[in-house]
Amino acid sequence: MKWKQIIDAIKENDTIIIHRHVRPDPDAIGSQVGLKEIIKHSFPSKHVYVVGEDEPTLTFLASMDDIGDNVYENALVIVCDTANRPRIDDQRYTMGRQLIKIDHHPNVDVYGDVSVVDTTASSVSEMIFELYEQGREDGFRLNDTAARLLYAGIVGDTGRFMFPSTTKKTFQYAAELVTYDFDRPALYAELYSVEDNISRLQGYVLQEFELLPSGLCTIKLTKGILEKFHVSPDESSQLVNILSTIKGIKAWVFFIEEEDQIRVRLRSKGPVINEIAANYNGGGHPLASGATIYSWEEADNMTNELESACLAHMR
Repeated sequence: MKWKQIIDAIKENDTIIIHRHVRPDPDAIGSQVGLKEIIKHSFPSKHVYVVGEDEPTLTFLASMDDIGDNVYENALVIVCDTANRPRIDDQRYTMGRQLIKIDHHPNVDVYGDVSVVDTTASSVSEMIFELYEQGREDGFRLNDTAARLLYAGIVGDTGRFMFPSTTKKTFQYAAELVTYDFDRPALYAELYSVEDNISRLQGYVLQEFELLPSGLCTIKLTKGILEKFHVSPDESSQLVNILSTIKGIKAWVFFIEEEDQIRVRLRSKGPVINEIAANYNGGGHPLASGATIYSWEEADNMTNELESACLAHMR
């Protein structure tokens, strides 16, 4: 059983460094730092670090540690919520003694001495809770801080339990997490309240999106638009699900222009989109993916592929 291998590795190593993907979302932070809190609470003498760039919109959850290269010597490295190696934040992950992958995306890029990949899990935060449950007999303990982080990760990746990835197990784990002492209303407020400039950009998106007969919805946020509303490309991620309630929508795509590339955020209610994302330097889940393109011509090509997928799904 691979959970047992991970439990044994955590128990055997005194230094553990935990990574996650670039441009983190609540599940990336929740699983990464939630795991750190579980290990530190269970084994106080261990040295446990979380690394990567801080995400300004998620510092209410946690901040990252700053460590030198020497810390990686003989360390156990765990990567959470990252399907492919180029997207691992902080490329020093190869410098440790042993590498573990814990993820719920399709296992296209197989890496790690040990890996647990469960595409049926709603989130990696859900998987970390399962790791905790499997490790109870080995001394694993959960505290209020870890519970808050894992709950935030589950809520984030399930869209407040509305996405199809939400299962009976998801609700069972969430029910146990809320028995711990943390302020759920305050957490929801932090996760979902937005600054006024984001709300104004939201109004622009709801006025300017294009809904095609196929059920594909598209919106382009150019550098000029982002500058007009004083919103960064990272901050625009808060808007990705605002189109989900539009009647007749099958899939939607945000094209967000940055300095030297166009970031693509894809969501779907049925058509498989991760295969299309893979054609454009991306990937992800069948119904939630991301990609990177370098011209508006590529954006048009991608739109045509997405429209074909939506039309095929209608048949």
